[in-house]
Parts: sequence; structure tokens; C-alpha cells
Amino acid sequence: MNLILHNVPAIHWALAGGAIAAITLTLLFVSNRRLGISTGFEDVCSLVLDAPYFRRSAVVDARGWRLPFLGGLVLGGVLSAVLSGGWAPTWDLGMFDTVIGGGPMVKVAWMFVGGLFIGFGTRLAGGCTSGHGIFGLSNLEMPSLISTVSFMGAGLITTNLIYRVIF
Repeated sequence: MNLILHNVPAIHWALAGGAIAAITLTLLFVSNRRLGISTGFEDVCSLVLDAPYFRRSAVVDARGWRLPFLGGLVLGGVLSAVLSGGWAPTWDLGMFDTVIGGGPMVKVAWMFVGGLFIGFGTRLAGGCTSGHGIFGLSNLEMPSLISTVSFMGAGLITTNLIYRVIF
């Protein structure tokens, strides 16, 4: 299977899965930390907001490893784009433009509302898809199983609703 943007072959799933497993296990055994991305957003917010919620020790103490981890994710994405032929920002959203239309502000509004739903779901579930789906399931945690099944079910229903009803 080739990637959509530049027709570059994707990394084999087993290699990518092995890398995720290695990172997860290293994080667990070396520093006794859980892999999860949503709490990284709290770390970034804590750098600029003075609210007591962002001054908790759980947030402040994790900055030393979580902020470099988040930076590495961004750097990895940039490096991947550069090595695969470059990246250029675009407002082209495919079928969305055909059916919904609108300029950049309409698209930003849709993305903002979608982000609110994702943020609400993440807080409601007590973590994000990576934290529950990768780390929680590997530890056989029932809340992670319930959350992951809920995430996947909501994604399946939403995708079918959008592509079969709206588009």
C-alpha cells in the first residue's frame, strides 16, 4: 500500500507496531511511566496558563520527559514528510469541500468543533486512544477495553454516517 500524498510505500505494519511496543515497554520499565498523548496537551498548556489545574504535580513533574516526547513526535512527522518528498499545507479537504464547501474559516470552525468533541471524549474516557488502546489494553485494564471499544464504535458509526448519509 502506498501513502496517499506522494505514492511512497508505507512502513510495514509489523515494524511500526514493534517500534510502538519498544517505546511503550521502555517507558514503562525505565521510568515507570504510561504512554499517552492527551496529557501532553496539559503539559503544553501548563507552560502558558497559570490555572491551578495546570500546576498539579502530576502535570509539572512529567514535563521533563513528556515535552521532549511530544517534540519528538512533531520532529518525526516533519522528518517523515521531508524524506518522503516534502509537505505543503493545503486547505483542500476532498469530499468535504464538494459537499459542505466554505472558505478557510468554515473549515477552521468545523475542525474546532471536531477538536472539542475529541477533547470531551478524551476527558470523559480518562485518556486518549493511544493511552487506552496501546498501553491500557496491553495491561489488560477493563476501563481501557471499554474506552477503546467505544472509540472504535463511535468512529465506525460516524464514518458510516458521513460517507453513506451525508456524502
